Amino acid sequence: MIHRDYLIVGAGIAGASVCEAIRKRDRRGSIMLVGSESFAPYNRPHLFRSFLTKAVTPPENLLHVKPEWYAAHKIDLRLETAVIELNLEKRVAVLATGQAVEFRKACLAMGSRAKRPGVAGASLGNVVCVRTLRDVTALREISGGEKNVVVIGGGFIAAETASLLRQLRLNVRLMSRYARLWQKTLDEETATWLTDYFTKRGVDMMMQETLNGFEGKTVLKNIQTKSGNRFSAGMALVAVGAEPNLDLVANTPLSGPNGTPVNEYLETDEKGVYAAGDIALYPDRIFGGVRRTEHWENALVQGRLVGGNITGRKRQKFENIPYNASELFDLKFEFIGDFSAPPSRVELHGERAKKKFSARYFRGDELRGVLLCNQEASAAASARKLFRE
Repeated sequence: MIHRDYLIVGAGIAGASVCEAIRKRDRRGSIMLVGSESFAPYNRPHLFRSFLTKAVTPPENLLHVKPEWYAAHKIDLRLETAVIELNLEKRVAVLATGQAVEFRKACLAMGSRAKRPGVAGASLGNVVCVRTLRDVTALREISGGEKNVVVIGGGFIAAETASLLRQLRLNVRLMSRYARLWQKTLDEETATWLTDYFTKRGVDMMMQETLNGFEGKTVLKNIQTKSGNRFSAGMALVAVGAEPNLDLVANTPLSGPNGTPVNEYLETDEKGVYAAGDIALYPDRIFGGVRRTEHWENALVQGRLVGGNITGRKRQKFENIPYNASELFDLKFEFIGDFSAPPSRVELHGERAKKKFSARYFRGDELRGVLLCNQEASAAASARKLFRE
């Protein structure tokens, strides 16, 4: 039996941040960080731009900290290792290697995985779901030999990847079941403008089409839609969202319909067991209700807070204004606030046609979100200050 004071399940940004924060307050406690990928924790936001452009970034440059940091701070880092069983009553975890780990406290930071469409042919060659460094590396290798790419999805990853592939001069078709790009996030006029912008940049926008299946013997040849359309494709990139990795805690109180419920300290109902990052379903102290946020900044902030709370030496409540950012062609978007429901009123400042504007999203008389397009770096900080006030 292996004994550790702290067990961190999930070697992503959240898990690495937990380890950093623990070491600032507890230099002696034993820590084990377990992750299923072969790379040490790395920054996912840089994956697409650095690996799909001509100037390839070495994987080492994406790492959160250098691998030597873990050894220097006595972090027992176990890569290519999964936790396959978790007994919370006995505080014991079983690794895929067969080893058992007895722990005193734990943080669950398993992140999320790309959703795979439940249609025929989804396992064919050249049908790619993108989430990890390995996925993006495979996508780059395939795109080097294929000129016709179909991106399936209408969200952030779909739009970002379509814009990058188009900038590599590939023939890109984006297929979405929605009428407009980012329809669930933007107001109707901005979403329509952005969809038209992609068309002007040479992306074939196939909107209001639903995937029915992929065709081919071993490698993708054709794509079918539910409306009866059928067209050839050398590669399909599926980006239809992500879902939290909750298999480890399935059928336990730590697995809810949309994440692992935590309190304002990011602690679960199991005392001494915390959750951070993509899986954490936390109470939103600013906008109300509960929220689960899939973004690297959220994972970083939550990991640092958990690292302090789990040692018991610095207890803090989690309070954060949701933030997201995306780059499409020569457009940089920033989202500050709550975009979970359509606005009832929009205040636009600037002009969309000039590719530099901001918009305030209201529900009733309440400001809920601020959208920025190609704004100065200080604009996001000003928007956060506005919500805090």
